[in-house]
Amino acid sequence: MEWVANILVALIALLHVYILVLEMFMWNKPRGMKAFGLEQKFADATVSLAGNQGLYNGFLAAGLVFGLLYPNAEAAAHIQIFFLVCVMIAGIYGAATAKFKILFIQTIPALIALIAVLIA
Repeated sequence: MEWVANILVALIALLHVYILVLEMFMWNKPRGMKAFGLEQKFADATVSLAGNQGLYNGFLAAGLVFGLLYPNAEAAAHIQIFFLVCVMIAGIYGAATAKFKILFIQTIPALIALIAVLIA
């Protein structure tokens, strides 16, 4: 079960690296605007804010990877739990304030990974 949990945590980390790329480098480009449903004028006006959001998503990804690589299994699980809960809180906030679909893109997958880590 531990390898399933590790794969799920790694997928959540990869998702947040992808979000980092979208927000930091593609926010006002066609791919980023399509992903977030933005119009060019708004995307151009908010590009620096999106970069900041992307950086935070990168920190979430880095924390999850740190938890995967930490040599002590018990401490690694605690690190993973902490960062998965952070992802879930960010997803809940995003779903409440931006787009409800964030709940399904970010929060639910993190919850599934969290359950797997707790079981492992």
